[in-house]
Amino acid sequence: MTERDEIDVLAGEYVLGTLDAAERAAADAARRRNPALEAAIVAWEARLQPLADAVAPVEAPSPLQGKVAAMLPVAQLAPRLALERYALRWRRAAIAASALAACLLLAIAVRELSPRPAGATYVAVLQKDDASPAFLLTVDLDTRVLNVRPVAAGSTAGKSYQLWIAMENQGGVPQSLGLIETPGAVTQRPLARFDRASVERATFGISLEPAGGSPTGRPTGPAFHARLIRTAG
Repeated sequence: MTERDEIDVLAGEYVLGTLDAAERAAADAARRRNPALEAAIVAWEARLQPLADAVAPVEAPSPLQGKVAAMLPVAQLAPRLALERYALRWRRAAIAASALAACLLLAIAVRELSPRPAGATYVAVLQKDDASPAFLLTVDLDTRVLNVRPVAAGSTAGKSYQLWIAMENQGGVPQSLGLIETPGAVTQRPLARFDRASVERATFGISLEPAGGSPTGRPTGPAFHARLIRTAG
């Protein structure tokens, strides 16, 4: 991945809100001294704003409005104006969260994790919860090369993340594809030993195992699962 690619990935994660507090603070400082990063952030904001604007407004629940009103600086703003401004932010954050998490993280995965732009590219988002992807996985079916990148999955002391593939024509039994580097690093795995059709229909999983991997050759800990979705080619 080139420096330009890394800047664009950082900008996308910054706008999406997947960075932790320390990473976001570092990005805030970096954008002030790095024109390329600032331009990339502005470009991502411009790309994502139409998604938020396309969603109809949602009224904040009454209990939340009361809590918001109590938090607002009424000495500086009229209560109604302050509430409207905060409600607008709340609507954009709440409405955009799920749409952007799905659409934009897929865009980052396809654009940044694929080893080349051409080809039949598939992506899977392994969810930590409804709005927080734990891992992004892409597969180029022409070369059968898999890339997986941690997003919201953090390191756990004494544990390792392990990647699995399960194919119907092999009984659906999970087969290990090795350990996943975390946090932040992209892990690449060749899938050339599997035929294209099997990979396309396979289920991928990542489980949390004892350090060094599963002692049984099968997933033993909590796991994320997903199937591939075609995005290009």
